[in-house]
Amino acid sequence: MKILFIGDISGKIGRQMVAKILPKLKRAEKIDLVFANAENAAHGNGVTEDTLKELMEAGVDYFTTGDHAFDKINQLECYESMPIIRPANFSEDVPGQGYFLLERDGYKILLINLIGRVFMSGNYDNPFKKIDEILPTFAKKDLSAIIIDIHAEATSEKISLKHYIDGRASAILGTHTHIMTADTEISKSGTAYITDVGMTGAADQCLGVEKEGIIKTFLTQIKYPHDIPEEGRAIFNAVLLTIDPKTAKTKSIKPIIKSAYIK
Repeated sequence: MKILFIGDISGKIGRQMVAKILPKLKRAEKIDLVFANAENAAHGNGVTEDTLKELMEAGVDYFTTGDHAFDKINQLECYESMPIIRPANFSEDVPGQGYFLLERDGYKILLINLIGRVFMSGNYDNPFKKIDEILPTFAKKDLSAIIIDIHAEATSEKISLKHYIDGRASAILGTHTHIMTADTEISKSGTAYITDVGMTGAADQCLGVEKEGIIKTFLTQIKYPHDIPEEGRAIFNAVLLTIDPKTAKTKSIKPIIKSAYIK
């Protein structure tokens, strides 16, 4: 079973990059399922029903999010009607759910979303304790794969979670920092890991945001607008997992890095 996970999709240029790259990639690699972090899909802040539908038409099956999950306050119904989850260790009072069990071609795939607490602004619940609450409820479900998106800033927190969850999931995939890390690995227990999958969006900018405003902010300490360009060179970051559905162990993890010009 092959599962593709796309790094943080940022703005219109990121959505267009997915539409440009994903269909051919799915055919070439014979991909069974596509997941993507979409918390920046609506011009860098949150999601909307239209942006999710656009990405679904391009071939994404299910979405995870992060700290920007609810930036579009008038679009909260997405978490009840669309194939999207928010971090499980958010407050219990927010919409949606933090995990979802998908069934595809006889396979059962559990997708879990967590968010880190180190250097993050929200007062989130403990992700270590939250995963201990979730996994036992699926112990007898005969799962084909367990994929975890840990949306966090600190590498130490992500790596600690890797060791803590090792052997209990097929893959632990970091998101949030928009830079793909060079540390893909598979443990002896068959758990794949990467500290950050990276970003899909504007390439020649600052984490997908126009660099001029970011540089001005560093120079002056005045927060200038974070604008996302709609054209130019874009990057597509993802990882491709090959998983044995009989054991739910990962056989390979391959970084996917592609670039193209969006006009």
